[in-house]
Amino acid sequence: MSQRPKVLRSERKIIGAFEQVNPNAAGIDVGSREHWVSVPEDRTDQPVQKFGTFTEDLYEMADWLVSCGVDTIAMEATGVYWIPLFEILERRGLNPRLINARSIGRRNKKKTDVLDCQWARQLHTFGLLDPAFRPDDQIGVLRSYLRHRRMLIEYASDHIRHMQKALDLMNLKLHTVISDITGVTGQRIIRSILAGQRDPKVLASMRDTKCKNSEETIEKALTGNYRDEHLFALRHAVELFDDYQAKLVDCDQKIEELLNTFDKKVNPPSPPPAKKTSRRNKNQPRFDGRSLLHQIAGVDLVAIDGLEISSVLTITSETGFDMSPWPTDGHFTSWLALCPNRHITGGKPIPGRKYNPAPNRAAQAFRLAARSLERSQSALGAFYRRIKARYGRAVAIKATAHKLARIFYAMLNNLTEYQDDGAEYYEKKYRERIIKSLERKALTFGLQLIPMEAVH
Repeated sequence: MSQRPKVLRSERKIIGAFEQVNPNAAGIDVGSREHWVSVPEDRTDQPVQKFGTFTEDLYEMADWLVSCGVDTIAMEATGVYWIPLFEILERRGLNPRLINARSIGRRNKKKTDVLDCQWARQLHTFGLLDPAFRPDDQIGVLRSYLRHRRMLIEYASDHIRHMQKALDLMNLKLHTVISDITGVTGQRIIRSILAGQRDPKVLASMRDTKCKNSEETIEKALTGNYRDEHLFALRHAVELFDDYQAKLVDCDQKIEELLNTFDKKVNPPSPPPAKKTSRRNKNQPRFDGRSLLHQIAGVDLVAIDGLEISSVLTITSETGFDMSPWPTDGHFTSWLALCPNRHITGGKPIPGRKYNPAPNRAAQAFRLAARSLERSQSALGAFYRRIKARYGRAVAIKATAHKLARIFYAMLNNLTEYQDDGAEYYEKKYRERIIKSLERKALTFGLQLIPMEAVH
């Protein structure tokens, strides 16, 4: 039986000659006022043309591309100007692909829109451009709602700061005696002040029983210098905060309605158990998102330590529930930019060269989840603390976020439920791995590792 000839490692990664992968490719440089389009030179007398950005112009561009026999398009764009063009071209079956401008690279020529569209077409013709990930239309709608919801929360937080400023101008030190002025105690006191109450003792009596400070302490902080202009600003801040809270409720209703339209993989007979360490966050969705996500995904993603309903919604709105676009969990974490620096030359990382990707909301959610595990008594919490002790907080957050992303990928890809073995079990297994490693090292020197209790 003949053996297969041995192939050197260096020969396994031979690139080979360039081949035209997409001979019917076009390139578009997207702008806010005009779009420059390039098609193969043999398709028309004017292979590079300029189109406007009005809807009528976009349909005219689509008709021209179809007449030129184009079946795939590389779009170089920034901002949101590409979205309406992408949707129109997609409906015409032209297979548009959004390309990151950073992946196109630089040329030793003057940079103009006319040259950019031609360069994008040439690279796409030879299959040298990787398209950006874009989920299906249903996930895209969910993404729009979730990003809008995040914007509402940020706007509402601005008016919380406006409340705080108005209180400081009146020398009401409410924030020094309660942790959150938008909580039960803070809102009772602020709204009573706007209703005309000025007696510090009466205001302090509105303290909630869960508040740590006593009524006497709160009373001392509520003797202020009430002026009309500051009360006016406080009233507007409270009214605007209430408006955004109402908009959040409306947004949550739209998200719940949309989630109910998704295909369900399972139908949990009962609600999943609540997390022991979870606290009610005022910005959490105002509906049973955990059960809905469980039915859609087929697994309970919220069960992962560190992840809450809002963070899972954010991640799935960016990635979707189908992990097939990423062949492995390594591809998934690389797309999230949660992998180590791989800018290597001569077998060593390039000094000072760090990968600085575009902001990824899913990666941000994983990082925030990792940060919340610092005091968690779970296996992930023990992992975070071990990495933090060796390399510092920043590395621990990234490493734990990487592990969270791999767990997230495995659950969706294999439809397996998450099971936490606890911090003690993790420390025990880690200790066993260290001992086995020491035993192997001792054997290389002809030594034997003996436990202390065996010696005595």
